[in-house]
Amino acid sequence: MAEPATSGRFGRRDKWRKRSRRHNPDGTMTLIEHVYEFRRRLSFALLAIIAGGIVGFIWFDNGVATLTSLGDLIRGPYCGLPEEMLVDFGDGRHCQLLQTEPFEAFMIRLKVGIAAGAVLFAPFWLYQFWAFIAPGLYPSERKYARVFVSLASLLFAAGAVLAYAITPFALHMLVGIGAENFATALTGSKYISFILTLLIVFGVSFEVPLLIVMLNRVGVVRYEQLKRWRRGLIMAMFVFAAIITPADPFSMLALALALVLLFEMAIQITRLHDKKLDRRREELGWDSVSDDEAAPFQYQPSGAEGDEPGEQRRGGAGNTDDVT
Repeated sequence: MAEPATSGRFGRRDKWRKRSRRHNPDGTMTLIEHVYEFRRRLSFALLAIIAGGIVGFIWFDNGVATLTSLGDLIRGPYCGLPEEMLVDFGDGRHCQLLQTEPFEAFMIRLKVGIAAGAVLFAPFWLYQFWAFIAPGLYPSERKYARVFVSLASLLFAAGAVLAYAITPFALHMLVGIGAENFATALTGSKYISFILTLLIVFGVSFEVPLLIVMLNRVGVVRYEQLKRWRRGLIMAMFVFAAIITPADPFSMLALALALVLLFEMAIQITRLHDKKLDRRREELGWDSVSDDEAAPFQYQPSGAEGDEPGEQRRGGAGNTDDVT
C-alpha cells in the first residue's frame, strides 16, 4: 500500500519540476501536459475572478473607511442629474433605479460585483495566463510581453476613468431631450448596461495605439506608412467614436480626441523606433547589399538561459534548415 503513495509523491514532484523555471527553463512539455497545465492555470484564474466577484458583491452596498460603496459610485452619474429631471417617489429620494423584474436587483449587484472584482483582481488572473505562456518565450520576448500587459492594463483603466468622467454630461444631454414632457426613472438593468458598455468601449478603444506600436515593433507597419495614412486614420477614429458611443457629442468627442492624442503619441514612438533601425542598418551596410548578393550575416546559434553553449532552444542542435 505504501508504493502507490510513494509513486504519487514522485509524480507530483515531477509535475512541479516541469512547471519550475529553474528545472525546466524552456517549458518543455508534451501536448497532454500542456493541456493539463492550461486547465490548471485557467482554474486558478477563474478562482481569482470568483474571489473578486465576492469582494465586489459585498462592496456594492458597503463602503470601506472613506471609500464610497460600489452602488453609490455606479449611481453617481444618475444622481448627478438635476432634480427636476427625476421622478419624485414621495419620500424625498429622487435617484433610485427601478426594479421591474424579480431578482433584477440581485442580478445587477452580481454583475457589477463580478466586473469590479475582475478589475481589482486582474493581476492575479492575468498572472496565470502569463505563467502559462512565459516558459515558451525568449527573454527578450518576455520583456516585451511584460511591458505590453502592463501598458494595456494602464490604458484600459485610463479609458474607463475617462468614460466615467464624461458619463454625467452624456447622460444629462440624453435624458434632457424632451425633458419638459418626460420625467426620468431609469430601470436598473438598462442603466447598468449603459454604464458598463461605455466603460468597456472606452477601455478597449484605448488599446488601439498600443497595438499600432506593437505592430511597428514586429515590422508589420512603419512610420512612413502611418504618416501617409494619418488623415484617413484620424477620420476613421471620429467615425468609429460616433458609431460606438451613445448619441451624444460629449462621449463621441472625448473618445475621438483621446484616440487621436494617443495615436499621435504612437506615431512618434514608431518614428523614433524606425529611425533607430535605419541608423543600425546603415551602420551594418545592409542597404548597400544588392538583391542577388548574400546578406553579410554572421549567424552563430546561441543557447537559451540555462542551456549549454551550442544548444538551440527552438529546432534543436541538429537543425540545419536555411533561413529564407
